[in-house]
Amino acid sequence: MTRIILGVEYDGSAYAGWQWQTDMRTVQGELQAALSVIANQAVTVICAGRTDTGVHALEQVVHFETHIDRDVHAWLMGGNSQLPGDIRILWAKPAGDGFHARYSAIARFYRYVIINRSMKSALHRHQTTWCYQPLDVEKMHQAGQNLVGEHDFSSFRAQSCQSKSPQRRLHFIDVYRQQQLVIIDICANAFLHHMVRNIAGVLMAIGMGKQPVTWTRSLLDIRDRAQGGITAPPQGLHLGGVLYPEEFGLGKHPVFEKLPEGVGRFEY
Repeated sequence: MTRIILGVEYDGSAYAGWQWQTDMRTVQGELQAALSVIANQAVTVICAGRTDTGVHALEQVVHFETHIDRDVHAWLMGGNSQLPGDIRILWAKPAGDGFHARYSAIARFYRYVIINRSMKSALHRHQTTWCYQPLDVEKMHQAGQNLVGEHDFSSFRAQSCQSKSPQRRLHFIDVYRQQQLVIIDICANAFLHHMVRNIAGVLMAIGMGKQPVTWTRSLLDIRDRAQGGITAPPQGLHLGGVLYPEEFGLGKHPVFEKLPEGVGRFEY
């Protein structure tokens, strides 16, 4: 069997998340259907990290196995010819020995985008979250630094989260403004269910002056999701990229240059 790796971009607005479902349209379902046409047999893809309904990906990483001999160009161009316009395979390559889209990942990067102005956006309504109240970006960034490091993120996980442990290692979080956009870049070894959206909701409350900068630290100590504020909407959330060990020969998003030397996988 040959293992193939793909980088995939998608607009999640029209999908019930990544994971295949029998009665709903999903990104995994569309991708598997397209690749199965090229392979002329059923193909199952495994992703680096599942995304929820309405969440997007700048670069999701997936792998699949097949005994069908195809050039990587055929998987790339042929796959895209079968996909809807809101999903695109960006690149394809054979996998190195031992590669697994999920378990080989060292770090994952998400970007949460807020359009911060008095009126909603007609053009970007599916890719951003709207906040009409002015946001203090400096306070949001300062509050985010309380979350950096290895912590129990119970206050930032969904009630339905099935992870065995709430421990995660957050490598960095940056909050900055680009004209009308407020952007939250966040990188960790892995994320709990709704963790990024819950962090974004907390930081937005701090940016609006509803809570102090120290609230993030207090929530870590409390370890109680019920006191953690609102979950920010899914529209603004994008899976930005996934980092793998150099031996697999995959490119990396420039944001990963911020990681300290020697960052490795954290068992959880």
